[in-house]
Amino acid sequence: MARPHLSHFGIFVRDIDLIERFYTGVFGLLATDRGVGKTFRNQLVFLTGDPRQHHQLVLSGGRAPDSPSTVMQLSFTVESLDELRAIRDKALVAGATSLIGLNHGNAWSIYFDDPEGNKVEVYLDTPFHVPQPCGEPLNLELGDEALLAETRALVETLPGFMPRDKYVAELARTLD
Repeated sequence: MARPHLSHFGIFVRDIDLIERFYTGVFGLLATDRGVGKTFRNQLVFLTGDPRQHHQLVLSGGRAPDSPSTVMQLSFTVESLDELRAIRDKALVAGATSLIGLNHGNAWSIYFDDPEGNKVEVYLDTPFHVPQPCGEPLNLELGDEALLAETRALVETLPGFMPRDKYVAELARTLD
């Protein structure tokens, strides 16, 4: 069975320079190319944080000045709670608004709006799985061990809880 893998996404923006600065500054993405599209006649900027992918995010001009964002969320992963805290701080300095933190049991997430109101999620997987949706307040001021203990106490009480590696193995069997 053919099963394509999601590789990149694009969003319409009002101020392409502002949004390029936001994503390159907060996430360390690099602009690999830019120009006016031949098929899509908008100004385009291609951004990546992975040398194996020409682009992971495409910014396209052409969003109407007063139009609201239609982005439900753009999600990025990090490798540690320290990285999650650092991105939170950088995003706020760069103009992010409406920041909230959620403990999903299977992930620790922060959500915020970029300068044009597109919802962004940055998250770190936990060693646990629980069915979703699950969203308790996330306190990133806790130390790593305290947050892990708090999360373990939360998820062990929920139906469907299991270690993440068991869930991944079961899902892999289902997808085969």
